[in-house]
Order: sequence, then C-alpha cells, then structure tokens
Amino acid sequence: MIRKKWFLYLTEFFSGMSVMAVELGASRLLAPYFSSSQIVWTLIIGTIMIAMALGNVLGGRLADKNKPDRLYVLLLVDAIWIGLIPFVSKYVIAGISFLFALFIKSNFLIWASLASCLLLFVGPCLILGMITPSLIKYAVRSLENNGRIVGELEALQTIGSIIGTFIPTFVTIPLFGTAVTFIVFASILLTLALIYLIAGRLSRLPLTSLLLLVVLAFVFAPRLTYSFTRENIVYEDESVYNYLRVEDTEDETILSTNVLFGVQSIKRKNADLTGLYYDYALGANYMVNSAEPTMLILGMGSGTFAQQTQKYTPQFKIEGVEIDRKIIDLTYDYFDLDPSVKVTEYDGRAYLQNAGIYDVIMVDAYQDITIPFQMSTVEFFRLVQRHLAPDGVMVVNLNMVADVKDNINDYLKDTVNRVFRVVYECPTDGTNCILFASDNRAVMSVFDRKTAPLTGPIRSMMDRVRDRTALTEKGDRILTDDRAPVELLGMKVLDAMIRDELDYYRELFRGKSFSELIELLN
Repeated sequence: MIRKKWFLYLTEFFSGMSVMAVELGASRLLAPYFSSSQIVWTLIIGTIMIAMALGNVLGGRLADKNKPDRLYVLLLVDAIWIGLIPFVSKYVIAGISFLFALFIKSNFLIWASLASCLLLFVGPCLILGMITPSLIKYAVRSLENNGRIVGELEALQTIGSIIGTFIPTFVTIPLFGTAVTFIVFASILLTLALIYLIAGRLSRLPLTSLLLLVVLAFVFAPRLTYSFTRENIVYEDESVYNYLRVEDTEDETILSTNVLFGVQSIKRKNADLTGLYYDYALGANYMVNSAEPTMLILGMGSGTFAQQTQKYTPQFKIEGVEIDRKIIDLTYDYFDLDPSVKVTEYDGRAYLQNAGIYDVIMVDAYQDITIPFQMSTVEFFRLVQRHLAPDGVMVVNLNMVADVKDNINDYLKDTVNRVFRVVYECPTDGTNCILFASDNRAVMSVFDRKTAPLTGPIRSMMDRVRDRTALTEKGDRILTDDRAPVELLGMKVLDAMIRDELDYYRELFRGKSFSELIELLN
C-alpha cells in the first residue's frame, strides 16, 4: 500500500490539512479561558512550529531506521490523541491554572496558556511533523526524479494546509463546534492509518473497537461544554468570533464570552439600574442638547446600554453595530432588546466609514477580554469625531482598571485627549472607568441643566456621576494604527488583577492539608 503514489499523496495532503485544523482548534479551545489575543495566538503558533520542527528531525531519523509500518502506527496514535483533546482539554487547563495559581506570581495567563499548549498540542503536531520527511524517504526510488517527488509532496502539504485553514473557520466550527472539528480531522487521520494497517492484516477486533470509539466521539462531542457547571446555563455555543454563554437566574440574565473572566452584558430583571458601568455611561445622554438625539453603539453586545437608554432617555433614536451575528440573535432571544433598535452585523470601525452623524457614540467593543487594536487608535477616534454632532459626546468604556503604571487605560486616555477638546473620566464601582469626550467645552454645564429635573434612582446615579467625573490629565502615550500594542498593555493590567485575586487564594490555601484543600474547593 505504501508504494502506491496516490496513498502517499493522500497521507501528505491530509496531514497538512490536519496541522492547520489543530492550530485553529487550539485557539478556540484556549480562548474561553485565556482570551484570543495576539499573545495567545503567538504562543500557539510558536509551540506548534517548534513541535513541527522537532517532528521533521525525528521523522527523518525514523524513516532511515524503520519500515513504513511504524509511521502509520504513530499516525494512528496521533488520530486518537487529536480525538481526545476536546474531551480532556478543559480539565487539563483547569489543572494547570490551579497549579500555576499557587506558584506563579506574574504573567499567569502567559505561563498557563503556554503550559496548556505544550501538554495538549505539541505531541500530535510533533507526529504530524514527522510525516513529510518520512514520506519523502519512502517515495523516492531514484535520484533522477527525487526533486519532482519532493516538490509534489510539499505542494500537497501546502494545499492541504490552505484547505485546513478555511474548512474549520468557515464550515465545521461555525456549524458543528470545535469539538466535532477535532473529531472530524482525527477521523481522517484514523482512516488513513487503518487503511494501511488493514492492508498489513490488522485483526478485526482492534478495527471494530476503533470504529466504535469514533462513533461514540461523534455522539458525545456536541455535548461537550467549556464551563465546569451547568447550573443556570441556558445557552452555550461558539461563533466565528467568540465563545458564548448565557446564564439565566431569577434576578438577571448574563452573557459571557470567557469562562474565567468577566461579564460582557447583563440584564437585571428586578432592578431599575444594572449597578454596572452602563449606569455611569448614561451620563453621556444628558450631555447633549438635541431635541431628537441619535445614538450609535459600537459593540452592541446583548443591548444592555441600549435598553437603559430607552428606559431613561426614550427620546433617543438608537443604532447598534455588532460584529458577531450570534450575539445579535441572543439580544432578541434572551435579553429582550426592542425590535425597533436597528443592529447591524459589521465591524465597528468599518461601519463608521459610511455612517451618519450622531449626538452620542458609545464605544464598547471588546472581543472576550481584549480590545480590538483598530478601535483604540488616534485614527479611529478621529473617525468617531467626524461622525459626532458639533456638541456631541463620545462615551468609552475602559475595562480592566488597575493600579498599574502606563497601562492600557492610560494610553487610551492620552489617545482620546489627542483628538477631543475635553475628556472627562468617571471611575465606576467595579473595574471599569467611563470616558466622556467632546469638542463642546460646556458639556458639563449641559449635564447639570439636563439632570436637574431628575428624580428617583436615576437622579442618585447622575449625582454620583457628577461627583466622580473629572478632567483627565493629558499625556504623550498615544496609540496609532502603526503602533498599538494593546495586548501587551492589557495583559499587564490583567496580570495585576489576577495576581491580587490569586494572593487571596494563596493565603487561603496556605498550611492546609490535601483533604482540607478538597473541602475548600467543594
């Protein structure tokens, strides 16, 4: 079988396809826990490339010393390993995170995500890296045509990698999920290995057992979850951009795009206000003079700010932009967004290019726990400025506020100050800070006049906003389209927040026996 060219070429083609599928799948498995930032992507790509390089070396040595049978046994092992990844990944990640939480005091996310990559993905990619040099050894029969054969094999691997990039991104992950994607490509590799081994008279019992495992994997893979509890979870899925989870309790409905950190949107069922940054952001609605004000929300999420705006300032005509189609659907299915609010599926910055003029533009675009760099730069904020009315207000949610020098929020404040005449900051009760930016220097006078007649909870909230709001200090930490290291700056803040949180647990666990630790965890 190994001497038949078509079989060699199929093996090379599908191994190239599987490498990219594993790489893309790795990013989806890690994102709900460690984010999908450029840092995490760098760790994934780096570890997989190291694994492939080692595989190339080992594959060449294997081919020189062994017959092809050994390669296809390894391919069988690789298929099983890849198929197991979605079933064990969250437990591996949880174990690594817990262990590192006890001993790592800085760069927790980097070390934890790196260790997860090493344990989960290096092994199967190392074996896939062994394929090409082995097949070259087995395929070349004379020096006269070795260049042609090597070229054809390399080309097939590249073509397979290209297809393996598009299929998971646009077909299998959106339609069936990451777990099924791993099972699909594991099954392809398993089929190749079994065809070869059956030709070598593999007994029927192992074959039957493996086929049964594949069937069971396809049955149970769609039921896999990222979170560790199903309590109150009414929806869990993946989109092209995010991990998505909706939790519904008696008091609130919550949208999360990360298992470990933060809440992306929330709806309070029995309260006038959310108690979160959305309440502070409402201050922008009282800073404009228009009789028929308009609002654009970049990063609509599940529509919390739009609903609060409709409740307290119903005169606003609201539009929203959200890049994730599934999140838009969730706003109507679980968060009861008014159908009159127009929500467009688009990138926020690209949408602004041809948008109209608005009195308030809310910038609240986050992908899981990271900021899209293209919506953090001076060029972006100048674009926002061009689409604001002369006395309009841009309101920006700054997430992950921490006492760290020269952090991402300091850069964002300085960048916004480079564009607008006045920039006010208003810290919230949580880890957020709200920026109000305008070219109208009298914006706070408008706020005082508009909020004077208010009563009840909204009056108390706006009094709090007024008391906390202060002009920002201008600096020279500017983010541009050419240089906006938002991942590194954000990671610095996130690392400080995690370190403070973990210090509490380290103190709690210190001196405890194993049985006491188990009792605490339960």
